[in-house]
Amino acid sequence: MLADLADTGEVAKRKERDSVVDADLVGQLVAQARDSGLQLTGEGGLLAQLTKLVVESALEGEITDHLGYEHSDPAGRGTGNSRNGTRSKTVVTDVGPVEIDVPRDRDGSFEPQLVRKRQRRLEGVENMVLSLSAKGLTHGEICAHLQQVYGVEVSKQTITTITDKVIDGMTEWQNRPLDPVYPVVFLDAIHVKIRDGKVANRPIYVALAVTVEGRRDILGLWAGDGGEGAKFWLQVLTELRNRGVEDVLMCVCDGLKGFPDAINQVWPATVVQTCVVHLLRASFRYAGRQDWDAIAKALKPVYTAPTESAALERFYEFVEVWGTKYPAIVRMWENAWAEFTPFLAFDVEIRKVVCTTNAIESVNARIRKAVRARGHFPNEQAALKCIYMAIMSLDPTGTGQRKWVMRWKAALNAFDIAFDGRLTANRD
Repeated sequence: MLADLADTGEVAKRKERDSVVDADLVGQLVAQARDSGLQLTGEGGLLAQLTKLVVESALEGEITDHLGYEHSDPAGRGTGNSRNGTRSKTVVTDVGPVEIDVPRDRDGSFEPQLVRKRQRRLEGVENMVLSLSAKGLTHGEICAHLQQVYGVEVSKQTITTITDKVIDGMTEWQNRPLDPVYPVVFLDAIHVKIRDGKVANRPIYVALAVTVEGRRDILGLWAGDGGEGAKFWLQVLTELRNRGVEDVLMCVCDGLKGFPDAINQVWPATVVQTCVVHLLRASFRYAGRQDWDAIAKALKPVYTAPTESAALERFYEFVEVWGTKYPAIVRMWENAWAEFTPFLAFDVEIRKVVCTTNAIESVNARIRKAVRARGHFPNEQAALKCIYMAIMSLDPTGTGQRKWVMRWKAALNAFDIAFDGRLTANRD
């Protein structure tokens, strides 16, 4: 019944929206354009002419509101201000370049809002540029796309000017207050090439949290100097604490030396868990490609074991088969064992959250795609801007978030029980 009512409401809204545009009139316009050989899109096309009419009509309405009287209305006499002709300007729109006439007033106090002074692009074009940039296209590729599809010539500097508008939003986002407690925070670094005198690899630090509500939330991005280091991570974690994070139940990270000490210096009660995905990838670096599938199959019983003792037995079995051929893999797992095993003591629902590759890997994949297209960046702000736009475009439909939230309740209960109510205590 409720679904039927909802459908009925949607149909009514659609009919109301469609009634604004006369379908017969649109059909006549299209037929006339076809008969006269007028293109639908492109410069001077039907859509461009319609855009010109609509924009100029809206601007005329704006100046009427500003002056307080209609065009040629005697009520405007003696008011001290009046219309003063128009000025022509060409603006870039979704349907190509359009030349419009912008009305003026005599005392110069009119400030149009739809097409502001010195504005050369309508908002839809700017949103398109930001979307294409977030998907990993270079500035040159965006220029070529606009030229090919819309017949618009836009310089790389213009693209840079448009994308620079996100910097203020990025700064506000980077400094926003955070939740007092997070069940899990994933910590990782992506290396990008930045030209600072010479091109060099620089780490971009990423902190991704799973919130109490089950949403994934990227807490921030930081550009580091040189290689990834625990000392810089300590600065990052201290900043997160200063932004309101009082407690983190589990931190999932790679096996960087000194990382667990840095985490526990900021949050002493946090359980530090080495990322299983990082361990597996590091294992493959020591092994021949022909052995990857066999090694992955042999290691799976280790990280899926029901208890730590069972995991140790499975690890010994792995050592018996592969220890002689790949002793470096054995040594790496032995060195990481203390930080690898904590999650084995928890409920299976917690393991799913900690071991999932979707949480951080989907973010890393999007970042790598955006970074790879550009090769290197002129400075760290350009790199951060690119990565920020990439992560802001993650999951545009919200489908991924909804799936996470749907599966989250069982894990939430498991976390609250396993950690003695710390989630509840910090939410109150």
